[in-house]
Amino acid sequence: MYVKLILRNARRSIGDYLIYIVTLTLCVAMFYAFLSITSSYYKPEIGAQFDLSLLGNNMKAAICVITLLLLFLIRYVNQFMIYRKQKEFAIQTIMGMEQKLTARLFFFETLIMGGAALLIGCLLGGLLAQLITAMQLSSMGYPYRIIWTLYPDTLFLTAVFFLVSFVGIGLFNIRTIRKIKVIDMLQADKVNETLKKSRWIYGIIYLFALFLLMVLAAGISKRYFYFDPRLPGLVHVMFAANIGAPALGLMLVVLFPAGRLLRKKMDITVLTGCLLAADLLLIVSAASVPILQQKYSLALGKGTINLYAMFILAEIGFAVCAFMYLTGNLVERKKKNRQWACREENLFFLGQIQTKLRTTTKTMTLICLTLMVSIGLFLSIPALVGWASGYLEERAVFDIRMASTYNRTEKVEELPDTGYGFVTDFLEEEGIAVADDCTLSVYFPREELFYNRMKSDFPVLAVSLSDYNHLRRMVGLDAVSLEEGIFTTQWRSTASEEEVEAFLDGHPSVETDAGTLRPAPDKAHHAGISENVYNLYTDVIYVFPDSVCGKLLAAERQRYINTAEPVPYETCARLEALFGETLPTDINRDGVIYLIRTRSMEVSDTTTGIFILKTSMTYAAVVLFIICFTILALQQLLDGSRYSYRFGVLRKLGVEDTRINRLIFRQLAFWFGLPVCMAAAGAAIFAVYFFRTISVQISAYVGTGKLMVQVGAVVVILSVLLACYFISTWILFRRQVFE
Repeated sequence: MYVKLILRNARRSIGDYLIYIVTLTLCVAMFYAFLSITSSYYKPEIGAQFDLSLLGNNMKAAICVITLLLLFLIRYVNQFMIYRKQKEFAIQTIMGMEQKLTARLFFFETLIMGGAALLIGCLLGGLLAQLITAMQLSSMGYPYRIIWTLYPDTLFLTAVFFLVSFVGIGLFNIRTIRKIKVIDMLQADKVNETLKKSRWIYGIIYLFALFLLMVLAAGISKRYFYFDPRLPGLVHVMFAANIGAPALGLMLVVLFPAGRLLRKKMDITVLTGCLLAADLLLIVSAASVPILQQKYSLALGKGTINLYAMFILAEIGFAVCAFMYLTGNLVERKKKNRQWACREENLFFLGQIQTKLRTTTKTMTLICLTLMVSIGLFLSIPALVGWASGYLEERAVFDIRMASTYNRTEKVEELPDTGYGFVTDFLEEEGIAVADDCTLSVYFPREELFYNRMKSDFPVLAVSLSDYNHLRRMVGLDAVSLEEGIFTTQWRSTASEEEVEAFLDGHPSVETDAGTLRPAPDKAHHAGISENVYNLYTDVIYVFPDSVCGKLLAAERQRYINTAEPVPYETCARLEALFGETLPTDINRDGVIYLIRTRSMEVSDTTTGIFILKTSMTYAAVVLFIICFTILALQQLLDGSRYSYRFGVLRKLGVEDTRINRLIFRQLAFWFGLPVCMAAAGAAIFAVYFFRTISVQISAYVGTGKLMVQVGAVVVILSVLLACYFISTWILFRRQVFE
């Protein structure tokens, strides 16, 4: 009998459980899809130069940690269902059923719904997993044909995780239901919410005051150590603003108690509004730091950009909290506009909004901040992934590259002169054919530059023209020519035109041990050759005629090899191990240090790391979105069941159903639109700052146009997700009101 009762209740409550089932289905599908690529049965058709062992363990740990956030969501949705069914629980108890038995029936009822969501989610996750696999193989340069399949170990892990979650939360639900009094269950939908406004803003202001002290200290420190009166006027304004803005905020907090004594009407709302204005000034002053630093090449110390990025994040967070707190006052001002408030159902609409703002401001603020984090994650993915992928393409140009570094040597006699012959022997033993091979030296223009070891004074090294042309041929570029007594330069792709022009203007000639050299008409080249060619902390290398380099001191010995076929990952690992046994590679030792990089290992490990970063950030952002949108939807559905009689009064007063529909739409649009718009604005501000700080890398590795297309795609996806939740909530809300 109890089984029939459970099944009947579950069947009749499908409408009430719709949000619950949809949310759990999405969570299960994403969990299975992202975890499937860590399965032992996951064996995509990739070449021997890739190794996925790194992907499995790290990906599994990242996905499981992020999925713990879903426990909070499952618990929240269960609390919503308990509230919706309290009257049913009370009636069953009054009819003679024990309250603990009622709680157990609800436990099995939610378990059935969770099991259905688990089954559907795994089937849907099998399809979604193929898209993730296709995305992974695309990043490795392999085509993929979508074939739906399920992995037993991933199915088992998914089922265990969610079933344990359902059972654990279900036991808490049993305990919660047994503690509720029957009279409270019957009166649950008639209990009004407390209209006392939360005082959480006081804690936020106190924390913000401590933060202002940190910003003020940082501004004074930068001004003391790095200010120069010869700097442009805009830089003077920047230093002053980063001291004056936090000082103004602190003054407002300190003078607030005195202001309340002089004017009794002054309350926390006034202080919050003033601090919001000061905070906007703080954001502008902090954002000017990286802009002016790049424009004027300011020396502001290591980590300044990261420090002010953290400042902007905190300032945007406070701006969101302050604005959400002040929203109730904005609604109150709108309500006092009698000409607008008394038109049609506006007064009813404002009353609904104002009543709810008094009790949910803190919750809405947390939702807004969470949405801002998720939007920020989504927007940063294209830039970070494009940066890492583009940098990999420039770094892993040759199949094998070897180099030495001299910066930990103290004697010229210790400088290397090796041809790395044991590598040739290894390749012959492994039967690996060499397509092209270049062994070269890079030189000090003058021997005394060997002793320049300051980070800002590391010398620009030089390479001979023949070796430079050899490297150009290996990457598919035409050779360049130089006359005697002429030099040219080769630059990293991240070097801006301004940096190139400034360097060339400051070096109209180069003094060498073989004489003075003049620049060639084509003074700068940007061939995509290995980054090992450049000296530490430099973005340029000279190209000298061979006759000049023959008279110079060799600083480093390098070798670049292109093989006829890609080298297997396992072979590269053994080659790097042999290299470490033959030559010193410990970066902490004194003397000459050697390094080796193989394209297969570098591409495989870096691509795997990029994919883990991309999928983890995407998964975290989607999970946060689902949590926020689900809570927003459930809050509105809870209001629909609690305040449906208010809309019934409107109908009895003669208000047409079409106007009530419009009123419902406006109300939902406000509650969804307010946190989403605020979060989007805050994320956009930080995204502009973030993109501005890495503009050089975006220009070199990603491309502004490509980045904007990817950001646009992200915005479209988020808009579709928001529209789905909004429309679903609107339909269910109307159903509650009109039924």
